[in-house]
Amino acid sequence: MSSLPVSSRWSGWAPHLQSLLRVVAAVLFLLAGAVKLFAFPAGMPPAGGTAVFPTQIWFAGVLEFFGGLLILLGLCSRTAAFILSGEMAVAYFQVHAHNGNWPVLNGGVPAILYCFIWLYFSAAGPGPWSIEALRRKPHN
Repeated sequence: MSSLPVSSRWSGWAPHLQSLLRVVAAVLFLLAGAVKLFAFPAGMPPAGGTAVFPTQIWFAGVLEFFGGLLILLGLCSRTAAFILSGEMAVAYFQVHAHNGNWPVLNGGVPAILYCFIWLYFSAAGPGPWSIEALRRKPHN
């Protein structure tokens, strides 16, 4: 058993938890794009269809699906995260803010959380479980 305090051992997991947060958030985010583009796992409410090209919701679906895929893989993740952070800021102010001042009431909580999660990854990078990390490792 290690003589390090529990808090020291736990903080050693931070890089791996960073990667895990990236993967979970990216899967959920790309599913939002899959709904818009492919009606998977279900279509967009109310009729269950897909977004129509070249509407803003279609472009949002492209950003969410393909940007989410890049972040999931940890490939070009800082750039993708920065773009997606901006997309979520725009989404909040265009779709949610006019429905009231409180995000919990106007439906904007996910947009705000994703905005700041992606902003964090744009600065912190994808973590050790990523294609970017594999590319940095020296190969023997």
